Amino acid sequence: MLGRIGVGVLCFAIAFVLASLVEYWVHRLMHKPYKLGERHRDHHRRNEGQGVLWEFFDYLKGTILIMGLLFFVSIEAGIGWFLGGLVYAAFSSYAHQLQHENPTKCFWMKMPVHYVHHKYGMWHHNFGLAVDWWDHVFGTYKPVEWLTEQELSQPDRNYLQLRWW
Repeated sequence: MLGRIGVGVLCFAIAFVLASLVEYWVHRLMHKPYKLGERHRDHHRRNEGQGVLWEFFDYLKGTILIMGLLFFVSIEAGIGWFLGGLVYAAFSSYAHQLQHENPTKCFWMKMPVHYVHHKYGMWHHNFGLAVDWWDHVFGTYKPVEWLTEQELSQPDRNYLQLRWW
């Protein structure tokens, strides 16, 4: 049987991956003609993030109750699950803002899918925000030559030079 730490680590990993899946599907649903998509259409018109902190708060508002569920199973499962969701929310908030402001710094993806999603008006492709896994799994990944003169001519900034609030 897994030790107490192993349970926490396993729950962390499951929560992290599951959060990325939920994020992918919520983003896809935002591209449907439902009320959920109204705010998102405005996001596409403005083509900017809210700032890392405000993105993070939005993710927490939508998931805070779910993040506490595994405390009913055990303290180790609860801590791992909660931290997995929290860490993914922070990572995704950062990745979303980074792709709007400095997409060339998204070293963990071959192509910054959210940036490309906006740049080329891809209403049916590249729904990932922080990761591109689910676009590959569900067939919505659409590669393009995204690194153009526009991106190459941006001033060189580090990973922390972006809008935080």
